[in-house]
Amino acid sequence: MLSPLDYFFGLFSLDIGIDLGTANTLVSVRGKGIVINEPSFVAIERKTQRPIEVGSRAKEMWNKNPKDIMIVRPVRDGVIDKFEVTEAMLHHLIGKAHEQSWVPIPRPRVVVGIPSGVTEVEKRAVYDAAVSAGAREVHLIEEPVAAAIGAGLPVQETRGSMIVDIGGGTTEVAVFSLGGIVISRSIRVAGDEMDEDIVQYMRRKHNLLIGEPTAERVKIEKGSAFPLPREDIALVRGRHLVTGMPTSLEVSTIEIRDAISGSVGIIVDTIKDALDDTPPELVGDLMESGICLAGGGGLLAGLADRVQEEVNIRCWVADDPLTCVARGAGRVLEDYNNLRRLLVGLERGSTRH
Repeated sequence: MLSPLDYFFGLFSLDIGIDLGTANTLVSVRGKGIVINEPSFVAIERKTQRPIEVGSRAKEMWNKNPKDIMIVRPVRDGVIDKFEVTEAMLHHLIGKAHEQSWVPIPRPRVVVGIPSGVTEVEKRAVYDAAVSAGAREVHLIEEPVAAAIGAGLPVQETRGSMIVDIGGGTTEVAVFSLGGIVISRSIRVAGDEMDEDIVQYMRRKHNLLIGEPTAERVKIEKGSAFPLPREDIALVRGRHLVTGMPTSLEVSTIEIRDAISGSVGIIVDTIKDALDDTPPELVGDLMESGICLAGGGGLLAGLADRVQEEVNIRCWVADDPLTCVARGAGRVLEDYNNLRRLLVGLERGSTRH
């Protein structure tokens, strides 16, 4: 039976779902949907270690910052790399979410998405950061589960469904049935590795030194995983390694596809590996329902076509794939009684402060 205090908090609680991603952090508020979508970047004053900018403004300074300011990406490969900075980022984002709500309770209930392959120590770091940032109650949910819920897959039905969630730091592959994960794979190859592939390709093939922001832009605008109906050209600017002079270079989409082919191949092989271990009856279901792509990596041109050709199962991209995890975390809070068993946590599935 609920205590009067628990009843009061439940009546007026601000419920927040968070996708704590390597590239972007999204916040969903119950009843409002996605209210914040910010890059996971924090600008810190080097001398005082004080955060001065969070999100888009901090990312604009990336590789352009003066010596007295550090640009930090506090989440790496889907897990917390800089605890204090992550805490400051979450505190800032939860505060912004409160500004858009009438709820008077200052300590919200929070569901945070985490990669399926994280350790208990990494789970504890996420939990502690959320509590330190002001959460009253913290629950953890595996990102492929949240992504599947956000994409509208029938995860609680007997028929099988499959999600491939490609973020900035991790790729999560999972097959669902009866509200649980039957097969899952988590690899730390995703969008960031594709950016690094482009940086190394330009250095090796064209003696051109470019930064990660440029590589990311080229990947988003011209990257592909499958031959395009019409190939294009990307203009890439950087510093020539031989002359040391600023240089502009035209690079074809074929070259960019070649540059990221290694990372794309690893992701496709991981999907094949998961299918190899999937029970035959569920494979039959997947041939009807298809494979759903979510996360920012799901937007890579031609990726669905590449997967479909490799595994002979229809592949499709979720509506608004970037927000699937945050929307799924929010859906859990909206239908908590029916979906709470999908939560994971430290020891017994949920953790309360």
